[in-house]
Amino acid sequence: MSLAPRLADPDAYLSAPRKAVALIGMSGVGKTSVAQMLRRSGGWFHYSVDYRIGTRYMGEHIVDEFKRAAMRTPLLRELLMSDSIYIGSNITFENLAPLSTYLGKPGDPDKGGLPFEDYVRRQRQHREAEIAALLDAPDFIVKAREIYGYAHFLCDTGGSICEVVDPEDPTDPVLVELSDAMLLVRIRETDAMADELRRRFDANPKPMYYDEGFLRGIWAEYLDATRLPETQIDPDAFIRWGFSRLLERRRPIYEAIARNWGVTVEASEIAALRAPADFDAMIARALDRRGGLRRIV
Repeated sequence: MSLAPRLADPDAYLSAPRKAVALIGMSGVGKTSVAQMLRRSGGWFHYSVDYRIGTRYMGEHIVDEFKRAAMRTPLLRELLMSDSIYIGSNITFENLAPLSTYLGKPGDPDKGGLPFEDYVRRQRQHREAEIAALLDAPDFIVKAREIYGYAHFLCDTGGSICEVVDPEDPTDPVLVELSDAMLLVRIRETDAMADELRRRFDANPKPMYYDEGFLRGIWAEYLDATRLPETQIDPDAFIRWGFSRLLERRRPIYEAIARNWGVTVEASEIAALRAPADFDAMIARALDRRGGLRRIV
């Protein structure tokens, strides 16, 4: 059995022969870096929710879009129709570009934008895929142990987990399933880190997942502010404009997840980790600060 998070205290965590932890926080706070460090140690299985989304649940959508693009080129169309070429998606833990490219951005088609309702349809596909990938995680704890022989399990959640759960609902199906199987650990970003994320995003705006109600609200607001039809909206300008709003929306949701369902560690603690023993000591300190973990909701 994995560590039962609702009964966790520092000593129980440190002495557990099999540990299971889920890291939660914004993209860029260090979740994947920690997961890679633990994986390299040989004792931890790394389950990437984003990788699972891109391969298991969105893979066919992604490849179909690549094929549509290829069919618009006569040479590639001929080769594809004669089964002379194979088109696939090479998603890795470190490279999720095919998934981001498929999600896309709404706006001017001449600038790579999608019609807004097509964009919303892909967002809905991502939501369903993310929930499914999160709910798969407990099964992978068993697979990691029984098939591969890993004692410990690290779930590297995507930055948009906060968009598919309600941390104030004690019956939220995703949070109940995850917290029954593993310890939920939120990495708290600093204000300076949030500002840096904004700067990075401004330099390289990338597709994101949004709650549909929130997305429709900021899209309507942006159309009203620019007085432009959607086919003339610069896709990068829109998502840059919306990113700060998205950050401010997400931060209190992450906080509620930690308050009601888990523990919090600081981004500075994450940056200082060098070995699995450092990670375990950090989690023990977080449990000690919390006075042990009992599910609050």
